[in-house]
Amino acid sequence: MTDNQQKGSLWYKMHIDLPFLIIVLALLSYSAFVMWSASGQDMGMMERKVGQIAMGLVVMLVMAQIPPRVYESWAPYLYFVCVILLILVDAFGQISKGAQRWLDLGFIRFQPSEIAKIAVPLMVARFMNRDVCPPSLKNTGIALILIFLPTLLVAAQPDLGTSILVAASGLFVLFLSGMSWRLIAIAAVLLAAFIPILWFFLMHGYQRDRVMMLLDPESDPLGAGYHIIQSKIAIGSGGLSGKGWLHGTQSQLEFLPERHTDFIFAVLAEELGLIGVLILLALYLCLIMRGLVIAAHAQTTFGRVMVGALMLILFVYVFVNIGMVSGILPVVGVPLPLVSYGGSALIVLMAGFGIVMSIHTHRKMLSKNL
Repeated sequence: MTDNQQKGSLWYKMHIDLPFLIIVLALLSYSAFVMWSASGQDMGMMERKVGQIAMGLVVMLVMAQIPPRVYESWAPYLYFVCVILLILVDAFGQISKGAQRWLDLGFIRFQPSEIAKIAVPLMVARFMNRDVCPPSLKNTGIALILIFLPTLLVAAQPDLGTSILVAASGLFVLFLSGMSWRLIAIAAVLLAAFIPILWFFLMHGYQRDRVMMLLDPESDPLGAGYHIIQSKIAIGSGGLSGKGWLHGTQSQLEFLPERHTDFIFAVLAEELGLIGVLILLALYLCLIMRGLVIAAHAQTTFGRVMVGALMLILFVYVFVNIGMVSGILPVVGVPLPLVSYGGSALIVLMAGFGIVMSIHTHRKMLSKNL
């Protein structure tokens, strides 16, 4: 369906981009299929997963109805609330697996760091929309402060993996706003110079161990290297077509840790093989390509950089998770988008997809106001 055909369709009038929705539904269906095996056929977990999917779809469809100008005006308030929540987590958050990432309000328990993945790019996109592209050096500096304030709060939990992704979500907005290559080169040099400080003074011992295990996981096969070793065995044993759904030995015999969350890709690769992996990657590619088409057709700088940044960060999430599970990146606790079990991450991601649909389907309204 072309864009001109879509504009006259019922879906478009409902502010839903049908190709984007179909790809999202395909990914969610695939995730439920894999989750049934990864959960060990746990009906309770599957019911919660289906509930998370249903809630995520509702959030996406509701967010799609809200005009982009509203998101632009809401951005400072959402950013402020996000920073306050991150401060509360660092002060009063619940500790789980050695990290203080959860905030329990009694009626709901969630990770504010997930909200930062939307709040930061929204705020930076709003700020950049007020400036002439490419951004000036002064405004680039202000944008970097907006990015790294929540990033440092997330890193203090400690959650190095999520803090890097939060920073990337804002930096992608800066990049798409036309940030000069000279500034990018300077930033790359400064980042390289910062790595020793990060390693010796800011990273925790277990985080350094994860990096070292990447180089030689067999040096501690029953300890720090266990996750990577079992994951690589699962992926490698899947072959071309896999061992069959529900027949993965590493996953079904519980050798594979965190198999329904961070390491669900290894379950998929073992049971469905290279063919199953290629299907998943093709769906991700279609979703990202559709998002980039939407970004190219956006009427405003805010819309272009926001959608473009969301699609690029989705690519980074997928790359980091698969790289982590495959043993080419350190284990940093990044879930596989739309597939891993987890309500906070899924709902925030679906909210981002709703913003993408809103920016695309409100183009006519925006063009009248320009």
